Amino acid sequence: MRTGFIGLGAMGSGMARNLQRAGLLAGVWNRTAAKAAALGSELQCTAHASPAELARNCEALVICVSADQDVLAVVAAVAPALRAGALVIDCSTVGADTARAAAAQLARHGVEFLDAPVSGGIEGAAKGTLAIMVGGEAAALEHAQPVLQAMGAAITHFGPHGAGQAAKATNQIMVAGIIRANAEALAFARAQGLDLGKVIATLGRGAAANWYLANRGAYMERGEFPAGFRVRLHQKDLLICRAMALAAGAQLPVVEAALADYAELAAAGHADADISSIFLLKAALFAHAPARTET
Repeated sequence: MRTGFIGLGAMGSGMARNLQRAGLLAGVWNRTAAKAAALGSELQCTAHASPAELARNCEALVICVSADQDVLAVVAAVAPALRAGALVIDCSTVGADTARAAAAQLARHGVEFLDAPVSGGIEGAAKGTLAIMVGGEAAALEHAQPVLQAMGAAITHFGPHGAGQAAKATNQIMVAGIIRANAEALAFARAQGLDLGKVIATLGRGAAANWYLANRGAYMERGEFPAGFRVRLHQKDLLICRAMALAAGAQLPVVEAALADYAELAAAGHADADISSIFLLKAALFAHAPARTET
């Protein structure tokens, strides 16, 4: 299946590489043309001048962009260019209503659509071990299996269009609580004079073990937060979660607390840092604690 990839950010570039390894990648497009040209040269595939040009040369397209309006703009550009029976797989994190709107627009052109957001970080994107949450028709999912299997290790069908995005919103709420708990606990441990490396290694083998402790605890230990999952992107995702919860008549304390923290981080210039930079706020809670030394 000749597959094109649109959106070559931190996640998308790794996912595109895995499609190339599987012999599926036919071409790429990115809003920043230089990024597409560089990856196209690396992977020996065509960096196209526009989404429509890429679509005309593919049987399937994978989209991985930042926001709802970006997804809808890409879908509007590619829908007239795709052949009937083609497949669009959107791995972006957007609202369930956006997924349903994209599906409806593509259906008018005889094109299948799956909302298929992913989780697993840049590590999972690079290794092809992502968890992929799928909404759409079962027949379209069957059609998409070669593409999805090249990018992920766990592929789950949650229901009709929008269900994949609902599952991803659930994931993002969990992430908000987990990253805040890790940061708060490690800030506490440091204030107690504990060696954070030992704390991370030991707690990571017990009941407190989690992906973020294993993969981002070292960032907190070093006080360095290179972009993996950027603060501004999780902030955007949690605003989607907030809107979905409010539509169901609920307000979620975990979401509200995380959004308040992210607003503070963004105001301090950390919007493009990894979300583990929330450790900076938690460490500040202990700024006036008496000094402790290891014995």
